[in-house]
Amino acid sequence: MNDQLKTIFVKAKLNFAILAIILLIAILGKLTNPELSNAIFLNADQLVSELYLVFIAITLGAFVPNFKLVAFGSIGVFVAAVALVELNVFHYFTIEYLFAVLIVVLGFASIANLYRHYREYGL
Repeated sequence: MNDQLKTIFVKAKLNFAILAIILLIAILGKLTNPELSNAIFLNADQLVSELYLVFIAITLGAFVPNFKLVAFGSIGVFVAAVALVELNVFHYFTIEYLFAVLIVVLGFASIANLYRHYREYGL
């Protein structure tokens, strides 16, 4: 394998881990609770058409040098938002909707960051 390609795989292992976890969630969701899984991924599919969310995710993935901040920050915001939903501060959000937002943001940010690593080496 090419040395540049190995370097990209090493640098982007968090990106691949996030994308693999999203795939694993989809598979396990279909096996254990298909109705909930369908609802979450239908919400995620609808969120992709809201371009501002996609642009924010791509910008975070492409321009923030430390991708760990993006990944763990997104998860931290998700946890805080879920806590606020449970405390009835946000009446119009559901946990399924917030999880769909997290999937969209992490997915697009991971792909954009992976592309940034790819472009670094000019492959």
